[in-house]
Amino acid sequence: MKNFAFVFARGGSKGLSGKNIKPLAGKPLIQYSIETAKDCPSIDEVFVSTDDTAIADVARKAGAIIIERPAELASDTSPEWLSWRHAIEWVELHYGKFKYFVSLPATSPLRNVSDVEGAITKLRNSAADICISVTPASRSPYFNMVKVLGDETCELVIKPRGAVTRRQDAPDVFDITTVVYVATPMFIQNNDNLFSGKVTNVIVPKERAVDIDDIYDFQMVESILSINC
Repeated sequence: MKNFAFVFARGGSKGLSGKNIKPLAGKPLIQYSIETAKDCPSIDEVFVSTDDTAIADVARKAGAIIIERPAELASDTSPEWLSWRHAIEWVELHYGKFKYFVSLPATSPLRNVSDVEGAITKLRNSAADICISVTPASRSPYFNMVKVLGDETCELVIKPRGAVTRRQDAPDVFDITTVVYVATPMFIQNNDNLFSGKVTNVIVPKERAVDIDDIYDFQMVESILSINC
């Protein structure tokens, strides 16, 4: 059975207007995700789910197949999980059943083929339902992250069993990234969130795990790309 990649890109963005097709080092942001997917040996086709005609035009020119996303699935409050389900239903109707659903958000342009292939391989060789990408966290709930209590005092988010006087002595923790998600269509259709089943992961280095949310993220990625060119 085939593996299909999906890029989900709404027209609206509060953090950075028009970010999904904003030119980044000479090409639209979404094109990076499409090109990486097309370069992956394990991916057979690339789909872009969007409610926006400008995004659809850019994605189509980059070689993706367009899924028209309903307006009710493109609001600020609509869970992307529901868009995942809609895309799976649309693809199965038009292209038949497939093995792995691979989500490659447009906001992670620094990923590479090995990140995607590694996630597919990890899920294939595990008993997990979904593989997510993570990167080492800069802060730790065991050491330097606190929650504020009702009396305005604060305490560590997670109290370690023993004294932790150095961050290096705290348990390793990771940030979830938007680099890649791989799951079976059945898992997404029968569950409500990432952690409804057994989750495995691939670790992505911080230099490839940037998620563009605002203009500062965008400018940082521009700087990274200019250095690497």
